Amino acid sequence: MTGLPSSQPAATLIRPGLIEVVDRAVPTPADDEVLVAVSCVGVCGSDTHYYREGRIGSFVVREPLVLGHEAAGTVVACGKQATGPAPGQRVAIEPGFPCRRCHPCRTGRYNLCPDIRFLATPPVDGALTRYLAVPSDFAHPVPDTLSDQAAALIEPLSVAVWACRQGKVGLGEEVLVTGAGPIGVLCALVARAAGARPTVAEVHPDRRARARGLGLEDVVEPSRLAPADRRFHKLIECSGAPAALRQGLGLLGPGGRAVLVGMSGAEDISLPLSLAQTQELTLQGCFRYANTYPSAIGLAAAGHVPLDSMVDKSFGLEQADEALMATTRDPSLLKVVVQP
Repeated sequence: MTGLPSSQPAATLIRPGLIEVVDRAVPTPADDEVLVAVSCVGVCGSDTHYYREGRIGSFVVREPLVLGHEAAGTVVACGKQATGPAPGQRVAIEPGFPCRRCHPCRTGRYNLCPDIRFLATPPVDGALTRYLAVPSDFAHPVPDTLSDQAAALIEPLSVAVWACRQGKVGLGEEVLVTGAGPIGVLCALVARAAGARPTVAEVHPDRRARARGLGLEDVVEPSRLAPADRRFHKLIECSGAPAALRQGLGLLGPGGRAVLVGMSGAEDISLPLSLAQTQELTLQGCFRYANTYPSAIGLAAAGHVPLDSMVDKSFGLEQADEALMATTRDPSLLKVVVQP
């Protein structure tokens, strides 16, 4: 790979609460891979959990780990058999690389592949570095009208696209989105783009204000939603709070559908089974995404989702620890990015 360095800095989680920028080898792309010069990485709540606690559920950081999975950049080299974007093409990186052989993969649900390798999920290193080798078909070309930070946020936008697909969100439907973090806001924006009428419920006033500033009109404090107001066709639960799920289920009309996006810290929660039975409610799990990147890129490029407006602050690679704690220290921030 002519002209490329042999080593690169990588913001590495050494132990909970400690990030060090260490030298790592610049990878050589395999035959079916491309090498991407990383331009921007969004900070996700999962990155913050790993930084603070060293684990998320059964995923435990047992050795130094490079964080970051919301990434974009420019292709700088290609493997011998790579059929994707050519050098010089800007791309959004889809960070989950499935086996392509198991039943979920072969039926199009590769997000459920038991052997998937997902960036920044132990033991797979992530994108907080300068160069990253990825399968060529998981490097999705983006138009020049999208900024680097917007290209990085195609990943959380894909979560929202998948959530709305899992919810079968349709024209004219009333959709309740609980939680106005980045994923909740994106779910509401995608639902609106699909022709639905979203209502966002959020307890924190700063988050409510940010959601309104991004063009969402119906943003409320959850206590304003009364159990008698059972008008919603769909619920997209993004907070991970058991109370929000229980309240949301009570606000669904007959035959309503609830999509579980936010992950709860509780292993088990109580649910109103009699309500689910008598109203024939559907409870739909939702995990990452599959085959969503082209749609997400199209939505962003058409201006339906203002990704750039979601970004409140940018950090350099050497400031990765500050970036990982930024939204904890200042809850008014919606999204921060790192630009390696």
